[in-house]
Amino acid sequence: MDSGAVEPASTGAIWSTPSVEPRSISIGKQIFCNRSLNMRNITAVGFDMDYTLAQYKPETFEALAYHGTIEKLVKDLNYPEELLTWQFDWKYMVRGLVLDKKRGNILKMDRHKYVKVAYHGFREMSKEEKVAAYGSTLIRDSFDEPDYALIDTLFSLGEAYLFAQLVDFMDSNPAKVPSGTDYALMYRDVRSAVDLCHRDGTLKRMVAKEPSRYINEDLAIVPMLQMLRKSGRSTFLVTNSLWDYTDVVMNYLCGPHMSDVSSSHNQKWLEYFDVVITGSSKPSFFHDDNRTGLFEVEPDSGKLLNADLQESKIGSPSSSQHQPKPIHKVYQGGNVGHLHRLLSVASSSQILYVGDHIYGDILRSKKVLGWRTMLVIPELEQEVKLQSESKSTRKELRHLRMERDSVEDTIHRLEWSLQFEDLTENEKGKLLSEHDNLLQKLKGIRCLLRDAQMQHHQKFHKVWGQLMKTGYQNSRFAHQVERFACLYCSQVTDFGLYSPNKYYRPSEDYMPHEFDVLGL
Repeated sequence: MDSGAVEPASTGAIWSTPSVEPRSISIGKQIFCNRSLNMRNITAVGFDMDYTLAQYKPETFEALAYHGTIEKLVKDLNYPEELLTWQFDWKYMVRGLVLDKKRGNILKMDRHKYVKVAYHGFREMSKEEKVAAYGSTLIRDSFDEPDYALIDTLFSLGEAYLFAQLVDFMDSNPAKVPSGTDYALMYRDVRSAVDLCHRDGTLKRMVAKEPSRYINEDLAIVPMLQMLRKSGRSTFLVTNSLWDYTDVVMNYLCGPHMSDVSSSHNQKWLEYFDVVITGSSKPSFFHDDNRTGLFEVEPDSGKLLNADLQESKIGSPSSSQHQPKPIHKVYQGGNVGHLHRLLSVASSSQILYVGDHIYGDILRSKKVLGWRTMLVIPELEQEVKLQSESKSTRKELRHLRMERDSVEDTIHRLEWSLQFEDLTENEKGKLLSEHDNLLQKLKGIRCLLRDAQMQHHQKFHKVWGQLMKTGYQNSRFAHQVERFACLYCSQVTDFGLYSPNKYYRPSEDYMPHEFDVLGL
């Protein structure tokens, strides 16, 4: 790793920070580009809050959500009290997994939706079990709702882990779960318990009481926002959280970083945004035909007032050009048409939105609106560092695959000769002996390759391997990132390490035939 790299979370340094020497950016802090994006064409940059600007600590926040969910299962949904003794391993689950609600399985798939890794609860499924469940149908499964649940947010990791625990528990103790419960109903109960935790405000009250315990401090957020505004861009915040919680979190992230929030909330953070929309109900917010009303929020009292905004349709410049920006900043609800009017944008492509949720933040804003998108993937920093350290292993794996293919080709040639060529008994004997030797050699190569591949993936995660790979293919999660995110990075303040006028360009695409031709 480059020892001179900028680490914004610890130093608060950004691209515009005065420096005698140019600063390099470590691989874990770089922004990666799927589709060309010229920042000179962007007039407004928007942010999600939870898991984007506010990075929650999994060891405390996820554990809080996990235990709160179990309490709801026991107290409200009649699950046995022994669940209260369960513990949460916050490192076990990863994003990109798929829960099979009917079978109680947890799956990791490649970009073609082939199941590569599968667990029933915490028990790894055999190849035969995987084929029987997912590879023997005439019509391929889509692996989507309602029979499957996608683990596409960091907040979903706790409920996935709890679901696996409940699957094992029910298999071992069928009499201890509520009568008539199956895997699908059990998952529905978990989701209901999670929703109860959110509705009664338990989680957010705990975070509001002591935000430093649950949220990572990042000193580069304010300098990044200031740099964007100085460059002439509008900035906005669109979050599903309501005003009272948003105010607490943003005061902590953008305030003077007192020990906690015991000091007064002066809402200074609002000066870093042109528009703040809370309670947005994404992803429905991104549909212009969503008729949810828009309300003004009085920051001091939290009161909701009717917002007097004319309707504006997406992609209608006449409704947004030459309109003065409103003095009021904080709103609740509404839809994307309201936001376009508030920002006075002439085209959806002038907006860049930064979020952490592929479906809630990125897919809808990209496909429905044509906004430009940046996905925050906190796991990426460690992933790319480990990849950088594994260059020799990747070369070894490629060499073993090439050797395997070469031996297989030779075996196929011998088998063809033995079956179709007119050979003497002596010639047949020699070929059979050579064939047997090559089969033994192939068996050894396959064992070496399997073990080396497994060891390589377990460096990233002991159970699920690389986030962005499944075997030799891109994972389903990686495929979604590539399809829907113009840019992606490990944390939101990586954005501040680059010029606000930068032209982001993707690397060259390669087809399989080009790797050998170009010597890649």
